[in-house]
Amino acid sequence: MVIERIIKESFAVVGKEGSTSDGEGFIQKLWKDANSNFKEIVQLAKKDQNGKLAGIWGAMSDFSRSFKPWDDFNKGLYLAGVECNKDVQAPEGWTKWIIPGYEYLRVQCEDNNTFRDMLKYMKENNIELTGAVHDFTDPETGNNYMCFPIRKL
Repeated sequence: MVIERIIKESFAVVGKEGSTSDGEGFIQKLWKDANSNFKEIVQLAKKDQNGKLAGIWGAMSDFSRSFKPWDDFNKGLYLAGVECNKDVQAPEGWTKWIIPGYEYLRVQCEDNNTFRDMLKYMKENNIELTGAVHDFTDPETGNNYMCFPIRKL
């Protein structure tokens, strides 16, 4: 497991929002909805200097929308979307979150144990989780990561 420390200033994500209250498989349904309607927000997506998407995010928050970890790591909100500039307006049917800046431990997802393994690593190394974990897909490589906030900026 390769772990890297990264700093990510506050950023915006526009996407489809749901919660664990929506039942099993809700995250997959959100991604299906977001992907099939992406044309509605493609013009809002933040792009790098080469015109490629800046990032695809599965952002998470507790129900208070404070970006704290999910209650018992199994109850909370999820936003399936794309990174955008903070000043954009989310179209009808879409939601915009402004995610605070954090220092993260970022780890590539290699299997279904990544989350559990990272929590164990953090506990063993006395590193505190200070916010909700986010999923990140690098559009350039297609690699999937989990970002574990360890310090609020």
